[in-house]
Amino acid sequence: MPRRVRSALSAVLIALASLLAPLGALSAWATYEIGDAARYEAATAPLAADPHVRNAIADAVTAGIMREVHVRPPLKGPVRAFTHDAVRSFTQTAAYRAAWTAANRAAHDTVLRAVRDDGTAPVTLDVAPVTERVKERLVRDRVPFAHRIPVEHTEVVVLASEDLDRLRKGYRVLELTAFWLPSLALALAVAGVLVSACRRGAVFATGVGTALGGVLLGIAVAVGRHMTLTDLPPDVSRAAGAAVYDALTATLRTVTWLLVVLGVSVALAAWVTGYHGHHRQPPPEPAPPVPTPQEQPQPQT
Repeated sequence: MPRRVRSALSAVLIALASLLAPLGALSAWATYEIGDAARYEAATAPLAADPHVRNAIADAVTAGIMREVHVRPPLKGPVRAFTHDAVRSFTQTAAYRAAWTAANRAAHDTVLRAVRDDGTAPVTLDVAPVTERVKERLVRDRVPFAHRIPVEHTEVVVLASEDLDRLRKGYRVLELTAFWLPSLALALAVAGVLVSACRRGAVFATGVGTALGGVLLGIAVAVGRHMTLTDLPPDVSRAAGAAVYDALTATLRTVTWLLVVLGVSVALAAWVTGYHGHHRQPPPEPAPPVPTPQEQPQPQT
């Protein structure tokens, strides 16, 4: 195969590998972390202590209680403030963390069913367990009318119905390619190096492409964060939404940095070895001296 053809083919293979690397990371994240119940719970468990999430839960539970407990207007403000403080205080207890884990587990199951099936109902997070614990605490503190608080299913929308169809299509594609995309990216990179006429240069290009793929993945995560927060309903806390998004995409951000660091390291190693190899080449042997006309032997007669 001509040298020029090998170089062009190597460049195409390495470029494809660099593009598929971030897509492979995204598909693996969606399938093996978001799709796995244990990893999802591990990612969302720290959110129980996040102040923005606790405030959002306190606001939702307080609003649900105030809709069911009818008090006179002069008492409405103090009762709301007292209830909100009680709920906010409850979010610091172990009982709340247990309720949070149970609610997230149920929400995760609902989300997976929604993206894998063809339902159209919105995905919600039921905070009724928190309401029930708050009611028990208010009754124990002898708050008036606390025993009359009905424990209704107060739902916080996690995924709107209009977003389900788009998310379902994207998730199915990612789930199908979770194993093949990373494997194909690696195979293309190796093939690009092997087919190249200058393998050190191909390794350098692969490192640069891997780093650029990591940068593209980081940009995609940032753009997704902006779009997610922009599309939140007006009554949903943007700070809480940002905390949830950051918790769920923590692994993607880690993979972003790994790709960048790995790519830069490989490219730097290829450049350094090539630079030193070029300068360590032995000097060319001097050409034999050309004899002068005086030194040339005279033919004998």
